[in-house]
Amino acid sequence: MAALNLSYCSCVGSSPLTSSRDLFNPFRLSTHTKITLKFSYTEVFSLRSQAFISLRRPRSGTISAAMATGSVKEVLPPALDSTSEPPPLFDGTTRLYISYTCPYAQRVWITRNCKGLQEKIKLVPIDLQNRPAWYKEKVYPANKVPSLEHGNEVKGESLELIKYIDSDFEGPSLLPDDPAKREFAEELLTYTDSFSKAVMTLLKGDGVDEAGAAFDYIETALLKFEDGPFFLGQFSLVDIAYAPFIERYVPFLREVRKYDAMAGRPKLAAWFEEMLISET
Repeated sequence: MAALNLSYCSCVGSSPLTSSRDLFNPFRLSTHTKITLKFSYTEVFSLRSQAFISLRRPRSGTISAAMATGSVKEVLPPALDSTSEPPPLFDGTTRLYISYTCPYAQRVWITRNCKGLQEKIKLVPIDLQNRPAWYKEKVYPANKVPSLEHGNEVKGESLELIKYIDSDFEGPSLLPDDPAKREFAEELLTYTDSFSKAVMTLLKGDGVDEAGAAFDYIETALLKFEDGPFFLGQFSLVDIAYAPFIERYVPFLREVRKYDAMAGRPKLAAWFEEMLISET
């Protein structure tokens, strides 16, 4: 079993913490690699590379949580660090400041890609281990990712950003028109933080009941609509909000805590498999 070094931080909606690029490299981490993990509330590392969203590609007929690869080819820029010059700020360019490995930032990255906004919103990755001083001083005083530079202002908080990008930018809507589904979407988005906190209790070594109740909530939510395998039937912002976390938690709990979140939860298992399907 992999050893654990827990460093808990109750950051909500964005990541102010350093990320471990070596531990969190899905192109290096093998299925059975045993490593010493140091993770925080914002960073929960899976032991299995297939769980990482950055490897996802949308298959024909469905939308999966596509990020680093997708239907639009994109050369990903290197992360900016303390030695990097800032971009020409507030010049009319819309910029999304992220860390490639931060699940909160991944929510917004996925939304951008699913909206087809790769040409409209420029990615600016930040090296959270060696972040540039200008990011806090000139861009986002909270010094977190993600943040969005748009219209001569900078907005933050991942859940707010995914809703903002969906409503204020062109591209297919990622929320349904059905008022009942929109209301349920708000309920589920509000629950994301409670879900992660409950699962974190088990990741830290206890809290089976709390984590089990959280996964039961997800299973029940997936039962509500029968017109598809996703939270609202069809793929939506809700799936985007949960995917970067569940796709880490499930394999990690199975490998390290010997807890199978899928056991007795067929809807969750079906959702998880749908999100994992890669284009072949």
